[in-house]
Amino acid sequence: MVNNNPNKHIARSARLRWVPIPKTKIPEQAQREKINWGRVHMIAANLDLEQLGAPTVSLRDGWFHILDGVHRIEGLKEHGYGDQEVQCWCYEGLDEEDEAEIMLKLNDTLAVSAFDRFRIGVNAGREVEQDIDRIVRASGLVVSRDNVPGRIGAVSTLRKVYNRAGGPAMGRAVRLAHHSYGDAGLSAPVIEGFGLLCQRYNGQLDDAAAATALGAVAGGVHGLLGKAETLRRQTRNQKSHCVAAAAVEIINSKKGGKRLPSWWKSS
Repeated sequence: MVNNNPNKHIARSARLRWVPIPKTKIPEQAQREKINWGRVHMIAANLDLEQLGAPTVSLRDGWFHILDGVHRIEGLKEHGYGDQEVQCWCYEGLDEEDEAEIMLKLNDTLAVSAFDRFRIGVNAGREVEQDIDRIVRASGLVVSRDNVPGRIGAVSTLRKVYNRAGGPAMGRAVRLAHHSYGDAGLSAPVIEGFGLLCQRYNGQLDDAAAATALGAVAGGVHGLLGKAETLRRQTRNQKSHCVAAAAVEIINSKKGGKRLPSWWKSS
């Protein structure tokens, strides 16, 4: 690609400017992540302004919303610079979705958790994240790390089931897990295993009857996972497949109703 810029300048959309720290603000999508205060304390205790780098902010509604550098700015405050100005890369004219997209791009090179990326993706209007969030909420549950009823924190598993089996199967899986075992069933191994179950037996699985059988197993969800672990040791198959196979055995052990084909014969 030929660069026809006569000025020979490679320019960013953001501009460096001095930003008053008291006018900085953590945007809503970033407030959902947990600030690592240990990291903040380390920055404050070992502050080296030459190595600090320039945080990235977005000027909107009179506030400088922090897109990258929350821990650095909090470290400056803790060090005693809370009333000072800091040089930042500053965007103007962005809305919240634009800010969320930039946050995702900036964090591509950082160790950002899957949950944080998911929440930012929802706020950025990304289709997959928003659809997963919508399906979970429609099931009476919530994607969250907070200790609230109906909480699902296994976002990587939700995405895996969604991508492999589709939204309807993912929704059935989380509902079946919750109807069978309550909040204790909303763990990654159960959701992934039930995702496989709902995908394979789509037209054969009676969700209500399955939940009744699964919920009645001795030990509840621990009983299911115990059976799955035994199968894993015997067959050396993936844990998710063994959860699905154990679920099929439990469902078929209930008297009456149509039996499902064996998981292993269906493989």
